[in-house]
Amino acid sequence: MADSAPALAKGHFATLASLQPPRVMRTFGWILVTTIVAVLLFVILVPWVQTSAGTGTVIAFDPRDRQQNITALVPGRLDRWYVTDGAIVKAGDPIARVVDIDPNFLDRLQEERAQKMAEMAATEAAMATAQRDVTRMQTLYAEGLAARRDFELAQIKVADYAAKLASSRAEINKIDTNLRRQSEQLIRAPRDGRIMRVSAIDVATIIKQGDVLATFVPEQSTRVVELYVDGRDIPLIHVGRSARLEFEGWPAIQFSGWPSVAQGLFDGKVVAVDLNASPNGLFRVLVAPTYQPPDRRAWPAEPAVRLGAKVRGWVMMDTVPVWFELWRVLNDFPLQFTRPGASPATNGEAKDGSSSSAK
Repeated sequence: MADSAPALAKGHFATLASLQPPRVMRTFGWILVTTIVAVLLFVILVPWVQTSAGTGTVIAFDPRDRQQNITALVPGRLDRWYVTDGAIVKAGDPIARVVDIDPNFLDRLQEERAQKMAEMAATEAAMATAQRDVTRMQTLYAEGLAARRDFELAQIKVADYAAKLASSRAEINKIDTNLRRQSEQLIRAPRDGRIMRVSAIDVATIIKQGDVLATFVPEQSTRVVELYVDGRDIPLIHVGRSARLEFEGWPAIQFSGWPSVAQGLFDGKVVAVDLNASPNGLFRVLVAPTYQPPDRRAWPAEPAVRLGAKVRGWVMMDTVPVWFELWRVLNDFPLQFTRPGASPATNGEAKDGSSSSAK
């Protein structure tokens, strides 16, 4: 039987028997078949972590720690600068001094206030006398020794003095308000920080209330990253999702499907998701640092990564097979909410799996 099979092959397949492919080609054929089988097993069995990519910048988490403008509190003329570009200031340090156009304005306000106080004292004394007249006229009227009209005129005089007294108090309050505003002509730093930019305003320039004098950035701010992602992915991104970040200027190698293989990336966690789209049509996602030393590195500190530095980020989604991810990308479908064949109840397990694979 063993000898008859080759003889039969030679008899019926003469051309096949005459072919003698080189050993290299046979080896190449086996390698090709093995590669095809390996690729099929790879796309069927190997898991893939889906990611939602986005770009953004480093910002301060507290709005008070972000870049802010220092404005003029009162109108007037700029008298003096106390800082220059890049100056480091402490809370309460003077930045600029604004004076009124009239140099004697404060003195006149003080004199006007003193005059009003004297008028109030005279009115109070006259009102006290009028009140005693009312008491006396009331007694005489009760005894029938004074007319009712005289009693009513005495009451009207007391009410008139009370109205004058209230008007004087209102004018004094107005003067005190102007004095307080003029006393704030010395503009001070709200907290510790650095002067980023001083406006090109000369000491002879007239400024209005609210004009920007300088740009101020506080020190020691808590930083987060704002990423802008596509609207198709935003329904699947929620607070607590893990994220991987690549800061500008820091070398990194990113493997989207296998976070554990990526190098040079930093860990983060989604802490806020905007409900409305930004003007650029994308949705903003805030990512805060989350690391567990010494296994994971902390975010680069200043001055390595400053506020406003560019960042690329990937929000970690669910885990799916490689074949499903290839099929989704080829068809331009959105990210998968659950694993194929998994129930919604096990979706949390997929999320945990993604997080654990990211770590």
